[in-house]
Amino acid sequence: MEEQFAKIIEAVGEDLTREGLIDTPKRAAKAFKFLNNGYEKNLEEVLNGAIFSAETEDMVIVKDIELFSLCEHHLLPFIGKCHVGYLPQGKVLGLSKVARIVDMYARRLQIQEKLTKQIADAIEVSIGARGVAVVIEAKHMCMMMRGVEKQNSVMTTSVMTGIFRNHISTRSEFLNLINRQH
Repeated sequence: MEEQFAKIIEAVGEDLTREGLIDTPKRAAKAFKFLNNGYEKNLEEVLNGAIFSAETEDMVIVKDIELFSLCEHHLLPFIGKCHVGYLPQGKVLGLSKVARIVDMYARRLQIQEKLTKQIADAIEVSIGARGVAVVIEAKHMCMMMRGVEKQNSVMTTSVMTGIFRNHISTRSEFLNLINRQH
């Protein structure tokens, strides 16, 4: 990977012997591996047994989970926040596991639409929730730094499953709760 980054840097007209660029291919390769470390993880490993029995059937929400990913079309970052809600059916996830699921899928070459669905599906499958709701709001550098160069645009995607999809009142409760100010 270092060799490929060296070729890219040279292809844009830079001098790899310049002081600031001497170790850049190595650093870029290390950074790119880190930014895509979600490929090295799977759901079972991420959950690590942190699924617990619970009598509650009330909505669980984790909001404002920071995320960053790389757009699979341009390899540029998109950065934002994810809100996750689910209705348990006898099982709940350890709190940090929701954020770890978000990270596992975000740290892959992605599109936001697919990322939103992957998170919802993973939670639904892992605990058999009666419904899952995921909303992601993100700014995309591929739209901000190139192309149309729109600095303030935010893309919002949502996936609603089960009760969140079928009952407008449950969906509305989730959306109202994630939009409340702290």
